[in-house]
Amino acid sequence: MSDSPTTLANEVRFRAKFLRVACLVNIVLFVLLIGAGTALVTAVARATGASTPASDEKDIRAVLEAQAVAWNKGDLDGFMAGYWNDEKLTFISGGDITSGWKKTKERYEKRYQAEGKEMGKLTFSELHVEAFSPNAAMVRGRFELVFEKEKDEKKKTASGRFTLLLRKLPDGWKIVHDHTSADEKK
Repeated sequence: MSDSPTTLANEVRFRAKFLRVACLVNIVLFVLLIGAGTALVTAVARATGASTPASDEKDIRAVLEAQAVAWNKGDLDGFMAGYWNDEKLTFISGGDITSGWKKTKERYEKRYQAEGKEMGKLTFSELHVEAFSPNAAMVRGRFELVFEKEKDEKKKTASGRFTLLLRKLPDGWKIVHDHTSADEKK
């Protein structure tokens, strides 16, 4: 093989062109790897519930909004539509555990619709929605009930915090577990 200046110049040009192409290929592969990594991280975050898709959060909040509207109309059946109609539904409040949709409804009827009882005006606030998976989520928040007919100022308002677990079922998001704690009266 000859070491002539023309041969060396051609070899240098070939190597320079090869290095440019190799660099370009590496850049393209790097960009593809970053894109694939981002897609993977997003998929894992969605699957593990690290973020709540906007449409799910909107649907979950709509369940609670519909409950408040129904409650404020005195429509207990409409309020209960937000709960899973199943015997595995759990409701915890005041140290008591109520199991099942029917018993939960009976509890509400006894406490808020029995003779001389008032349902009051219900509002929810400080809602925080967090998805665990595409079909399971948790909501933390505050409730407030104002009883307009109540004469005793200490009993005029009931408030507290709640944690709800919801599942996305064929008929939409439903509360499958409700843990509600009333604020202490001072």
